[in-house]
Amino acid sequence: MSSEMTSRRHAPPAAETDTGGGPGLNRPQKGGSRPTDRSLLHPRRRLYHYAFALPSICLVLVFFVVPFVANAFFAFVQWTGYSSTLTWTGLSNFELLDQVGLLKHAITVTAVYAVTAMAVQNAVGLALATALQRTSRVNTVFRSLFFVPVLISPLAAGYIWAAVLDEHGPVNAFLSAVLPGDFHYAWLGHDTSALLLVASIDAWKLSGLITLVYIAGLNRIPEQVLQAATLDGAGAWRRFWSVKLPLLAPAVTFNVTVSLVGAFSALDVVFSTTAGGPGDATTLLNVAVYTQYGQSFFGTASALSFVVTLMVIVTAVPLMSWLRRREVQM
Repeated sequence: MSSEMTSRRHAPPAAETDTGGGPGLNRPQKGGSRPTDRSLLHPRRRLYHYAFALPSICLVLVFFVVPFVANAFFAFVQWTGYSSTLTWTGLSNFELLDQVGLLKHAITVTAVYAVTAMAVQNAVGLALATALQRTSRVNTVFRSLFFVPVLISPLAAGYIWAAVLDEHGPVNAFLSAVLPGDFHYAWLGHDTSALLLVASIDAWKLSGLITLVYIAGLNRIPEQVLQAATLDGAGAWRRFWSVKLPLLAPAVTFNVTVSLVGAFSALDVVFSTTAGGPGDATTLLNVAVYTQYGQSFFGTASALSFVVTLMVIVTAVPLMSWLRRREVQM
């Protein structure tokens, strides 16, 4: 019995000991290669795949590529509503904007606004995600409440906050009730406070979406990793800083890039709260574009719009590359 079991154990597979003239079941045929899925598709059938993508390609070309090329051309053309001729002037539109001090000021204000909005959005979103990560009825209700601002129109949100922060609005009334003295501070009437508050309003508007992305990232972290960190003696803060935050790198990349690019193109919230004021304290690039178009200076407006596009490309591409490399390193 033992010798028979030993012979069966060491016997080669039947497919390899096939001596019948035909190849074994698992042996590849000689003189040919295994056909791939791509070779099985007829060229005409492959065209159907590209046909399905054609509507999306046309939409991108019509609504993104063509306007970008046209705007890039008009940025170097003297074009106003007071003349019917277009004259190629090179960099004269940018030089004119620089001479009046609008270009540098608008770039600076836009950069401060974008960084502030991005920082507030991600800080608030990450804090809310950490508090509301666990799925429960109470957390579900709060998630819905914090997501409501995302559904509100930016113009409506701006008008609401302009009324709340008014000199005679609820904020000053509350401060006057809990603190000695009467508060009549014009929150949107001072340069620094107006810029920071409008950026914070923009951050409040989209923080619910940022929170959901961070919650999804936190729920993807393996529970075994957190348990191992706990067994090693890591406290709550240590687990968050050394385990959760590095594993949240993909969510951080998405949220930081989206919030920063979105802040660069802000207009509605600024227009409905300060309209670029007080003075020009909140005159972002898009606000300046709107003003130039309203005054029929289409060439300078196109130049400012072109600067917005360049700022997004120059900032977003290196930032995404750096954050992607950090994902690998973490």
